[in-house]
Amino acid sequence: MNVEKPTNLYAVIMAGGAGTRFWPASREKHPKQFLALGSRADESLLEATVNRIVPLIPEERIFIATGRHLEAKTKALLPRVPPANILAEPLARNTAPCIGWATAAIQRHDPQGIVVVLPSDHVVTNEEEFRRVLLKATEAAARGFITTVGIVPTRPEIGYGYIEKGEEISGGIRRAARFTEKPPIAVAQSYLADGSHLWNAGMFVFRADVMRQEIATHLPELASGLAVLDSAAREGREKSILDEVFRRLPSISIDHGVMEHAEQVAVVPGDFGWSDVGSWQTAWELAEKDEDGNAIPAHAITFDARGNLVRDLRRSTKGKTIALIGVTDLVIVETDDALLVLPRDRAQDAKLAVQALKSSGKTELI
Repeated sequence: MNVEKPTNLYAVIMAGGAGTRFWPASREKHPKQFLALGSRADESLLEATVNRIVPLIPEERIFIATGRHLEAKTKALLPRVPPANILAEPLARNTAPCIGWATAAIQRHDPQGIVVVLPSDHVVTNEEEFRRVLLKATEAAARGFITTVGIVPTRPEIGYGYIEKGEEISGGIRRAARFTEKPPIAVAQSYLADGSHLWNAGMFVFRADVMRQEIATHLPELASGLAVLDSAAREGREKSILDEVFRRLPSISIDHGVMEHAEQVAVVPGDFGWSDVGSWQTAWELAEKDEDGNAIPAHAITFDARGNLVRDLRRSTKGKTIALIGVTDLVIVETDDALLVLPRDRAQDAKLAVQALKSSGKTELI
């Protein structure tokens, strides 16, 4: 079924992040979305996200929500996105204020705008199917539903939230019956078996006016702050009051603040080779490997080594030979100023190094 592309479609790409899960490659001022963790070594996750959506939404209708400390780097990486579309938050306030502010900015351009909200740090292998699913979601959004894209699960994952599918609205669109936080393994196994649950990937599609109304109903403090910003923007002084307003906004996710309370919520299942690239383990899974399962640079050599991930990110001594002998399932990441070595099955623990560095006062490494 061919779906006509709406001409009032806008994208908001959320590009904040703390830079802990992929330390030492990622840092506070160089978080995951700036890393090339997908299929192309010359394309960051943020660039890939923009390139993936451009066939549906041109750059002039793409907005990037990021932190002020990442603003310059984001603009340099995305020169085709208008600088005015880079929304730099003065401090992190979770996804509800992020999405609310971006929605308000879009409404000023187009009161009838339909907004697609996407994370900046995911991988999608079937981009054509991804765009088809998004267009299907815009159908529901145009009818007044806040719509989310739910990923068809492939394993009993306890690290994701879940969306329970409700009754069918129309072909390929279902009501979202319930949102569930990260479940214990037995519950995740039952969700996989029953076929009625999807992973919550944090992708949303909605009419801007509908989202603003839901925020007014469920998050009045946020709605009040957005109204102040709207008024200031009309007078050309939004930037001058942004810090003051953001300090007063509630720090709450869009899931808790809106999605769990709104009545008209829909979900479109998606199966397009999605990954949230949540750790070095996922990076190994996505990487090209040799016959022994090693994902290593061309200048590395191995003897009796299997299942290892090596990332040589040094600039000063690039090309130094790395040899792996008799080791299995390790993550080894080296930068000019740090070296990480840990078992692949403990890849999530990379953030512990960041915690230790903070405790010891070595802030220059985080």
